Amino acid sequence: MEMLSESARLQAGRQSKQRWLKSSGALAVIAAVAAPLPAQAGKSFESDGGQSFNIGAGFRSQFQSVEGDSDYSLPDIRIYTSGQLSDKVKFTFNVQQRDGDSADVLDAIAQFEFSPEFNLWVGRMLTPADRIEMSGPYYALSWNQYRQPLYASDQGGQAGLIGRDEGVTFWGTAGKFQYAAGAFYGLDEYSNQDENPLYAARFAYNFLSMEANPGYYTSSTYYGGLGNIFTLALSLQSQEDGVGSEFEAGDFSGWTIDMLSETVLGNEGVVTVEAEYKSFDADYTLASQPTTGACFCLFDGESVFATAAYLFPANVGPGKFQPYLRLVENSPSDAASSSSTELGLNYVVNGHNTRVNFSYVSGDANASGYAGADVDVLSLGMQVQL
Repeated sequence: MEMLSESARLQAGRQSKQRWLKSSGALAVIAAVAAPLPAQAGKSFESDGGQSFNIGAGFRSQFQSVEGDSDYSLPDIRIYTSGQLSDKVKFTFNVQQRDGDSADVLDAIAQFEFSPEFNLWVGRMLTPADRIEMSGPYYALSWNQYRQPLYASDQGGQAGLIGRDEGVTFWGTAGKFQYAAGAFYGLDEYSNQDENPLYAARFAYNFLSMEANPGYYTSSTYYGGLGNIFTLALSLQSQEDGVGSEFEAGDFSGWTIDMLSETVLGNEGVVTVEAEYKSFDADYTLASQPTTGACFCLFDGESVFATAAYLFPANVGPGKFQPYLRLVENSPSDAASSSSTELGLNYVVNGHNTRVNFSYVSGDANASGYAGADVDVLSLGMQVQL
């Protein structure tokens, strides 16, 4: 689930953290570079030699009512830092605190950016995946987007955390074609006793305007800021022994086709449509687990979603209203199907930097892909990034 810092976008668990610290010296390089620089929120600093350092922050808060039971939470608070030693050597280091827990390393990337066609990132970063997982919550179109099965690095920490994993990614752009391919730890221990790597790739073609994000990351809407967009993408992931237990191992593979269409109308209103088809093949699933040992099990089956939104052209106060409808259907091969409907309203003040959301979700779909409780959820949320 998504993201470099907002400052980085403007410029271009705990187990996973331990694996990163013992697997790469890049973090030490980053810390050494960043340490002497002043830490002031929302600031950029440049030296006479061309080096730069940026620091910012973001948070999301929400009030939620589930079947009449209400609570308030801060889902996450993030501190972003990034910078460059030269025009070809850069870095990103971000941390996150989730639901009041201690802070974790979110991203720690040494970035070698040689040309538009070929670049290399090493460290802890998003695995190439489908759009919703790479856009993450801060650059999403809807507020409650994680209601379909997610790849392994979004499943709680045994195979990465918050869509991130430690590894290496090659990425680049040729004309309107964009690619990213990499190798990562993936599932560590459990069924993967032979330490087989996770392979991940994403290939996208921009038929109209080029999408603009740092590296190979994505957004699910640009609020019309890039003009007309129509992008199709294919993402793939696989890992031998990527599911199961220490005693019973199985393989995992998945592929996704996603689409983003954004059209700026003559009245300057913006129509955005996001859609996706996802197919997972997991030898051991949440519905049929191994008979022995603790299991890292995933979804097996198909999932589809579509979201349609309209950004009104006229400002109401400091922002614009963007109503949307999102439909999700999950069809596992070994259990009953699930679905959800989300009706939402974004109040967009400053793009992804400042927005307020009100939404209503009804259904039994969730991020596991298997049916959960069939509930109605009302939420009022806000996100701010500096």
